[in-house]
Formats: sequence, C-alpha cells, structure tokens
Amino acid sequence: MDAHAGALARQDMELCRLMEQVAARDEAALSTLYKRMSRVIYAFSLRRLCQPEAAEEVVVETMYEVWKGAPRFAGRSMVTTWILGIARHKAMDKLRTRGGEMSEPLGDEAEAIPDSRPSAYELIAGRQRQGQVALCMEALPDEQRECIHMVFYEDAPLAEIAAVQDCPENTVKTRLFHARRKMRECLERQVWRMERA
Repeated sequence: MDAHAGALARQDMELCRLMEQVAARDEAALSTLYKRMSRVIYAFSLRRLCQPEAAEEVVVETMYEVWKGAPRFAGRSMVTTWILGIARHKAMDKLRTRGGEMSEPLGDEAEAIPDSRPSAYELIAGRQRQGQVALCMEALPDEQRECIHMVFYEDAPLAEIAAVQDCPENTVKTRLFHARRKMRECLERQVWRMERA
C-alpha cells in the first residue's frame, strides 16, 4: 500500500468511527463530521450547481440525511463515497427543480485565494486562468465535470468516483479521458484567441 492509499485508509477509518458515533446519536460526532465533510460537499455541489446558496443548502440537506441514515451505513464503501453519493442526489434534485439550467459560471467562490500576497500581475494572471478553467469545466457534460472535480479537487480514487456515479470504474476512466481531452482543446482555443487579440 503506497503512502497516499495508506492516508486515505486512515482517514476513512477515522470517518467510520465518527459514523458509528453519529449512528449512536452523538451530536458532538455529527459536528466533527460536519467540519470534516462540509467543505468537500460544498465544493462538490458548487461544481454542479454553480450557485453558492444552493451548494450550501446541499451541505445542510446532506448532513441531515447523514444524521438520519447513519445507522444504515454498513461500511461497504468509503464514508466520503457514501456522503458524496447523498450530496450528488441532493444536487441533482435541485437541478431538476430548476429545470436543469445552470446559472453563471463559477467564480472566485470555488477557489481559495492563497494567503501569501501575490503581485498584481500574478493575481490577474491567476484569475484569468481560473476563469478559463471554470469556463472549460462548465462546458463539460455533468458526469465528466463531476469526475474531473473529484479527481483534481478531492483527490478521490477511481473506485470512489465509480461508487458515487453508480457506474463501473472503466466508465469513469473513459469519462476522465474525454474530459481531459475536451479541457485541453478548450484551453488551447482560449490561448489561441488571446494571442490573436
């Protein structure tokens, strides 16, 4: 087992202990689990919904379902997989209720600004790159965007993504392959447009 896999296993063991405590109706454990998972759920939901308020609602609704459903968690998947599966369904429900339409593309809410103070040039260039990446991400089909987000922003293993998306790992690999190709082509087009401007 490599260091990364070992870290994931340790993290999941800690989360499993918290889930057992939540199942026993330990509110302090729920609070700890909320602190550990809320950022992950928020970022995951924001990528799909593009609305900070809606993503915050998904966090609350997901954690409420975790509280209610914790006794049913059997440990057949990683805790994060189980929780992100709930979040995915909550986000999809929100998309259905608003007709599947997406709002404005993601902005600064999705990316944390570093603590070290960059120069004005670095700040402008960084925001421009973030904007370009966000535009290209938003152009991807939902499943591909979700795969890219989980791999690059959540560092999720393919098995976990497959469990969240309820599909085989090979399907996740195919989605990632196509998503990376589309992202590369989209970013190359944007660079070409900037050079011609």
